[in-house]
Amino acid sequence: MAASQYDVKQEVSDKYSLRGRVFHKIREDILSGKYKEHEELREVAIGEELGVSRTPVREAFRQLELEGLIQIIPNRGAYVTGIQEKDVHDIYMIRSRLEGLCARWATEHITQEQLGEMEENVYLAEFHASRGHLDQIAALDNRFHQILYDACQSKMLEHLLIDYHEYVLRVRRRTLSTAERAAASNQEHRAIMEAIREKNPDLAEKLADEHMKNAYNNIVANGLSEIYREEPGKG
Repeated sequence: MAASQYDVKQEVSDKYSLRGRVFHKIREDILSGKYKEHEELREVAIGEELGVSRTPVREAFRQLELEGLIQIIPNRGAYVTGIQEKDVHDIYMIRSRLEGLCARWATEHITQEQLGEMEENVYLAEFHASRGHLDQIAALDNRFHQILYDACQSKMLEHLLIDYHEYVLRVRRRTLSTAERAAASNQEHRAIMEAIREKNPDLAEKLADEHMKNAYNNIVANGLSEIYREEPGKG
């Protein structure tokens, strides 16, 4: 992609600094599969693509290494490690606990406006599920979790959950594409919503925890291992 097509400096409405925007763009490209495992990331080429100097790219590389998404080898370069199959398991098990805590806190802090938006989200997902509109369901699924994160009123927990959610987007696109799971997932969303509405933190936490574990089991059943075997460079 040419710099004229994607110039980071021109995104003045972005909430991040220049360094932050570069970091998020490279991370998005890694998580989406644009850059494959073991592929070398070149500062100059990425800087030209994004319309920035090498400095914010180099700073982004350091942050990506801290997240475990790349490895910087002295005198050689930066290489993608990305998210592996075991990482997906770990992420979902961590998310199950964190989403449970998030749902618990949401029972204490959710506003009527947020509750109304959550209810509308569930109804819309049911409508699209009945018609097999899987793209809309995926978008609504993402939005349901964002409403939940907002409702817990903890910026620290929200930040963690958003990061973990982004880490597995590529896998979710491949495995949240069956009408059966879409309908079941939305029913789980409805149950979480009802527990929050009834101010039942124990039940909300339990249901949110189970929802994440069910999502992971669905990913395994729908080809998690196959996705990683398909990747170039895998044995």
